[in-house]
Amino acid sequence: MNNIFESINKHNQTVLNETKIRAKSVPRNLRENRYEEFDILCAESDNESRKINVESSKTKKKKKRRYLTICTNNCKYEVVRRVATRFGMKEVTEDSSWNLYWTDLSVSIERAKDMKRYQKINHFPGMTEICRKDLLARNLNRMFKLFPKDYNFFPKTWCFPADHGEAIAYSKLHRSKTFIIKPDTGCQGRGIYLTRSLKDVKPNERLICQVYVSRPYLIDGYKFDLRIYTLITSCDPLRIYVYNDGLARFATSRYKEPSCHNTSNVFMHLTNYAVNKHSRMYIVDEEIGSKRKISTLLKWLKMKNIDVDDLWNKIDEIIIKTILAAHPILKHSYRTCFPTHDKTYACFELLGFDILLDWKLRPYLLEVNHSPSFHTDAQIDKDIKEALLIDTFEMLNLQQCDKKKIIEEDRKRVRDRLLQGVILKDLNSNHDNTMMNVLKLEKTDRDYIERQFKWEDDHIGNFRRVYPCKDDNKYQQFFKQSGTTVFQETVASRAREEASKVQREEKEIRLREQESKRINGRWCDQKIIPESPNVQQKNIPKRLEQKSFTYFKKMIPQKAAPNLTKNSNKVLSSFEPEIISESEERERITALVQRDFLLRSYGILEQIYMAMKQNGTLRDKDVKKYGLYGKLALNNDQNLLSQTFHHSACQERTLNICNHHHNDHSNHRLNHY
Repeated sequence: MNNIFESINKHNQTVLNETKIRAKSVPRNLRENRYEEFDILCAESDNESRKINVESSKTKKKKKRRYLTICTNNCKYEVVRRVATRFGMKEVTEDSSWNLYWTDLSVSIERAKDMKRYQKINHFPGMTEICRKDLLARNLNRMFKLFPKDYNFFPKTWCFPADHGEAIAYSKLHRSKTFIIKPDTGCQGRGIYLTRSLKDVKPNERLICQVYVSRPYLIDGYKFDLRIYTLITSCDPLRIYVYNDGLARFATSRYKEPSCHNTSNVFMHLTNYAVNKHSRMYIVDEEIGSKRKISTLLKWLKMKNIDVDDLWNKIDEIIIKTILAAHPILKHSYRTCFPTHDKTYACFELLGFDILLDWKLRPYLLEVNHSPSFHTDAQIDKDIKEALLIDTFEMLNLQQCDKKKIIEEDRKRVRDRLLQGVILKDLNSNHDNTMMNVLKLEKTDRDYIERQFKWEDDHIGNFRRVYPCKDDNKYQQFFKQSGTTVFQETVASRAREEASKVQREEKEIRLREQESKRINGRWCDQKIIPESPNVQQKNIPKRLEQKSFTYFKKMIPQKAAPNLTKNSNKVLSSFEPEIISESEERERITALVQRDFLLRSYGILEQIYMAMKQNGTLRDKDVKKYGLYGKLALNNDQNLLSQTFHHSACQERTLNICNHHHNDHSNHRLNHY
């Protein structure tokens, strides 16, 4: 580009000199016209040079501009990709150096440990502690035992099969209660049903049993629940934001208290959109439809003179306390997986809390979704979810860390670590420098945290911060969960271990039965009996005889059992040869041939022979006996194959002869009898 500018300036200078020389020989009037033409030429050349300068500056700006990248290989929602492109992010594959990884699946510890310092992911490791139904029930039941007055916002819940006996005892004392049964890892209302009697529930299946809230708050006679979106930007320190809008999802059939006749009506008792969208009574309307905005619902509640602020405060407390139940595990997992993330937070989480209101407007937590649905089939979904994601991306502040700078710093750290033993000869002289570096790093970390918090407060959008808050002192007691309270051995945990032990034993019994079926009648009733038929059996203990019979009864196939009862008087003799199965013997012979072929083809015997010969451990008779192995390496593979197959054919021939002699021997014995 600089060469272009120099050439243009030289060209302008030459034109100027030529025109001055010619102007001396030109009359004055013509000279003025020439000067005007020259001015026009100079102006055009200046315009061209300015255009080139503008273009060059644009190219320089384009080169300097940094593009953020996002990986959405495991994301099925197009609205996430639309919002990412709106923020100038490019989609890349999973193998490239992405800035943000958005996935619908939970994060494994292996993936978390492989992340670089500039990368961010949309899930915390360990968040399944409140997002799986069984783990949520376990954690909230544990917190309820510690703080019974504060953690009574969750319906009484049991995890089957561990708590099956406790649930049965509760149902006998409270016969008027209805129970809702859910799979422990299900979603979208699949596998959920209501029951009045727990005797119908299979005790060995992994299920969640919950007391059904039979008197919910109704609007126009319909049951509904609230989907509250919650953003966690940091777990250490903890920062929680709640979105001011969301979705109110209504059932499509008028509600009646559960009875024996209507427990199977899922359109009455379940509020899941995935269930009710198949109903003929589903209504699409923002004001009176089956799915409405929470802002629309709050306007209706205000018209009924209901304190909406108090309702929000109760919901915020439920969200904070639920997250605090898993906070020790979240904090430990984050510190373990991301010890070097100092320029940006490695994780964030966008959760979906399902809240149900009872007839007194008391909120209950139903479940927590770690990947809430971002489908935008209807306009109301697009309005809520797209605005939610835009505000989320704005708060993340992805532009704060420079990827190239962080990569260079990491390379420098690795280089310094490798050269540490060469450069640092005197540790005492460098002690002060290391302390200064540590203090500088701590100061930069504090500065980064303060800048990040200020950014979140300035770009909060339609979120509101619920923690930390003005009265956050009342939550300090919930942080003081020791390791014994989180991982303590309770009655439920012992029952869970016993249930898993029973399941393992059942699996072992099934495997034994399968193995016995493969034997195809080779086993028989192997009681403890003497070899000789003439010896009396009085000295054999009855207990041992019963144990041996019960053990081998499991090993005997079902088809062979009737024959044993008929031939129970027949005495076995160990001197008689058993019937040889041709198929099993053929498999055994082919396996031996294959093993022999592999040993010969890899030259293992030759190597052993040569090694023993070099060490001087071979004897004269060994050289005579095994000296052939030194020449086997010169033979071709075809000769080896022909020899092995010839050997197998010979063995099969001998097998047939043995079976023929065995049949003749048995016929001779029958004729003799």
